[in-house]
Amino acid sequence: MDFSAITSAASSSLKPSSRLTGRRVLVVEDEPDLRELLTYNLQTAGYEVRAAESGELGLELYESFEPHVILLDLMLTDLQGTEVCRRIRAQKREVQPAIIMLTAKGDEIDRVVGFEVGADDYVVKPFSMRELLLRVNAMFRGARLPTGSHPSVDGSLPAPVLGQGQGNEEGRVRRKLVVGTLEVDVDGHHAFVEGVEIHVSILEMRLLIYLMESRGRVRSREELLSDVWGYKPGVSTRTVDTHVKRLRDKLASAGKLIETVRGMGYRFAEVPRTETM
Repeated sequence: MDFSAITSAASSSLKPSSRLTGRRVLVVEDEPDLRELLTYNLQTAGYEVRAAESGELGLELYESFEPHVILLDLMLTDLQGTEVCRRIRAQKREVQPAIIMLTAKGDEIDRVVGFEVGADDYVVKPFSMRELLLRVNAMFRGARLPTGSHPSVDGSLPAPVLGQGQGNEEGRVRRKLVVGTLEVDVDGHHAFVEGVEIHVSILEMRLLIYLMESRGRVRSREELLSDVWGYKPGVSTRTVDTHVKRLRDKLASAGKLIETVRGMGYRFAEVPRTETM
């Protein structure tokens, strides 16, 4: 593979940064040149990095290294990236890593499968290294990408909505959605049930906020696929049902607030009030 498009402008945009110490990134990529390139640029940007050339080794490093973000190639030599992702998500740890899938396959069905097994983002090769670093950083910030931009990667990255660790200057109003025992700090990307923080993925948080802000209205699966995932009309997938179930499970007693409207879609049950923190 020609990595010139990936390396373009990368060196000029990267500067060593000690402030990222402790932010762990795992690279699982079987192409040696790309694996080395990703490792170098992430380390240069200040991240603590480990790299694996296979899915099995990636799973071993996941256990020992406990990464916050995983860059996972879809087409590995031993295990499919989707299988690695599925095994990681099946462990149901309290704090799950963010998973960004890397692939040369840009078909929408491949993105669908990736999201169904729990990926948080999807980047198609060749990609801009600067864009990838922005996406990695967004996972640490807990920033929400604008609606509809999430899975579509074409070399440009829309500006994320301000979130935790960004733009929280004194006097800035931050929104909080509250329904019964469920409380969501929209800008800080935190969710609480009965005062206890619930750890949700970037995608799950975007889905939760979307449903809460659409309170009282039924949202069809097609609308959710379009507005939350950014899929084109006509895609047939169980992605929505899979993620709603996962989100309900994490919300425990508050999961019942997400109602299933048979034959139509989903609705958030109550009307939240918006407060300042």
